Amino acid sequence: MEFEIEYQRGRRRKRRRSAAAKLLIWIFQIAAVIFLAYFIINIVLEKTSMLGDSMEVTLSDGDVIIVNKFAYLLRPPKRGDVVVFKQSGNEHDYYDIKRVVGLPGETVQIMDGAVYINGELMPEKINCEKMLIPGLAKDRFTLEEEEYFVLGDNRNNSEDSRFANIGTIVREEIVGKAWLRLNEFGFIGTMNRYKEDAEEKP
Repeated sequence: MEFEIEYQRGRRRKRRRSAAAKLLIWIFQIAAVIFLAYFIINIVLEKTSMLGDSMEVTLSDGDVIIVNKFAYLLRPPKRGDVVVFKQSGNEHDYYDIKRVVGLPGETVQIMDGAVYINGELMPEKINCEKMLIPGLAKDRFTLEEEEYFVLGDNRNNSEDSRFANIGTIVREEIVGKAWLRLNEFGFIGTMNRYKEDAEEKP
């Protein structure tokens, strides 16, 4: 009799331990999902909107953009990337979105409406107009370490590195890479490319 009672007690303890283990696993799974969602939303990705038409026809005013904040953790921005940045000291609370043209250590100059990198004409991979105003890039200058020269795709209606109120940007000011356009869904890296470049990865 005593053996049977002890046996039943043992079974109840095992059931309680099993239920407790299942509860702990369930709590851990919920916590992991919450952490992953927080990490993706706040660390890896961010949503913003395009303001103005400086990136036409690639991006239009009001387009909702997903920013990949993880893109430049292991590698620097490359030429042609559309980057999202906020410059230090600017009072406005919105992000700027422009395309990287000049990289650290390169010389940049705008002549006859085109960009010259290290004295050579830069082949354009996007559809854009010849620039009417070279601005600060009228004379050749060299980008410093961690410094980038950016332009809007709407070259004749864009405030960008040609103008003093924007100027060049530095690596630490870059929030991330403009990755997806949510309305009229598409990868930004493949938009507005010449036909021969349309199959490149975003």
